[in-house]
Amino acid sequence: MSLGLPDRILLALGALAGLLGVAASAAAAHIQGADSLKTAAQFLLFHAPAVIGLVALTGTGATHRLLTRVAASALVLGLALFSGDLSLRALHGIPLFPMAAPTGGFLLMGGWLLTAVAALIPVRR
Repeated sequence: MSLGLPDRILLALGALAGLLGVAASAAAAHIQGADSLKTAAQFLLFHAPAVIGLVALTGTGATHRLLTRVAASALVLGLALFSGDLSLRALHGIPLFPMAAPTGGFLLMGGWLLTAVAALIPVRR
């Protein structure tokens, strides 16, 4: 089964998360006291394969397609908020916006919960 545009966008965003995770890891290695940048990099690198895997699952039909897409989208948005906020604070000393990191963290947890639910809902064939 071929991937539609929403899945291709999620796949590209998952790959971008991996790229940014590598870049943030490299930057953190050269910045004194960049623990929050290291955390942002770890979150990006841990979740990038998860997003890519969820897109692959939508293509196979092994999980509920819409719910799996929503789960992947929640992970992508959560990463943008959580890692974006930590990175901006580490590199420029400013937050993305108030409560961005906690909001992103909740979205990440929600994305994982939705992944579990998508795995448990029977797929109609």
